Amino acid sequence: MTAFENATPLLQLKGIMIDWDKIPQDSYLRGIEALSSLNYLDLTNPVTFFVGENGSGKSTLLEAIAVAYGFNPEGGTINYNFATRDSHSDLWKAVSLIRVERRMKSNGKGYFLRAESFYNVATAEESYELSMHYHQRSHGESFLALAQDKFQPGGLYLLDEPEAALSPQRQMSFLIEVYNVARAGGQFIIATHSPIMLSVPGAEILSFDGNEIHKVNYEDTGCYRITEMFINRRERMLDRLLGED
Repeated sequence: MTAFENATPLLQLKGIMIDWDKIPQDSYLRGIEALSSLNYLDLTNPVTFFVGENGSGKSTLLEAIAVAYGFNPEGGTINYNFATRDSHSDLWKAVSLIRVERRMKSNGKGYFLRAESFYNVATAEESYELSMHYHQRSHGESFLALAQDKFQPGGLYLLDEPEAALSPQRQMSFLIEVYNVARAGGQFIIATHSPIMLSVPGAEILSFDGNEIHKVNYEDTGCYRITEMFINRRERMLDRLLGED
């Protein structure tokens, strides 16, 4: 039995489709191998991880899902509407979301969290007079506080590399928040390089490495294997990396 078999089934999304006819032939998006072969993706797990090397398309797809759902491209709740720099791709225009009956728009829950634009979101929180005061805390403390403030059962949470601001210990605290809310009926889609974050029990892990998106086991992910190799063979790895061997 997986960790989520007895969880409350409150998924917001059960799949996405991509209509590549809506993407220009000369678009760089067609050159991202894992994405260019994707027409349909099932989302059946309360926690889905996107993993892969830099440039493999995981953050691009996560962003497209978020914008197609109605989130502000830089992050925040469904109600945020601000722009600091327009940098998101046009993939969202080709994405169709397959929703379940419960809609986030009706319950007001959900969040799109991007590590790279969190400062802008924290500033928006203050301008909306929500009294969260994230700028008064460290970057990592703000990330964890946001999770504790915003994550609720019944919401959709799209997180792009949340580990970027978190120490290993804080990543474990963040993992607890994700796990508990997912068990209570929240849905998470998370792009990450962190083997700590990836260890959420019962989560589905989708790898973007290679020609197509595919399921992988935790121990077969690149981030786990490389981290495990480095920790267990640190001196030998450093000799190779630094030209001492």
